[in-house]
Amino acid sequence: MAILLDHATVQTADRKAAARRLAEILGVPWAEETGIGPFSAVYVSDALTLDFDQADSPFPVSHYCFRVGEADFDAIVGRLKALRIPYRSTPHGPTDHQVNHLFGGRIVYWNEPDGHVWEALTVSYARQKKEHAP
Repeated sequence: MAILLDHATVQTADRKAAARRLAEILGVPWAEETGIGPFSAVYVSDALTLDFDQADSPFPVSHYCFRVGEADFDAIVGRLKALRIPYRSTPHGPTDHQVNHLFGGRIVYWNEPDGHVWEALTVSYARQKKEHAP
């Protein structure tokens, strides 16, 4: 059997609001309570759940990337626009409301209110051979 990431915990100041927001952007289901621990879950796919956990003290900001198909990418960007969530073409930097077209696909980044950086891309640049990277 292949090794798959089953779930990960995302620390946040408001677990319910953060889970609801990500689920709305990705167009996937979520649950306010999971019944297993103090989490609000976002069911990203049949293989991955993100469990949002309420943090009462400072926590590190993390980066999460979702590889999606072309139609899902268009839908995510459309929801970012409809929800008036600022997005950009680079991991850090100014909000430019642009899509990055490097690496043979499309990439977009946005921040969660607690500072986590979310990314959606159509082609994994992490798996490209070095000679194809700029």
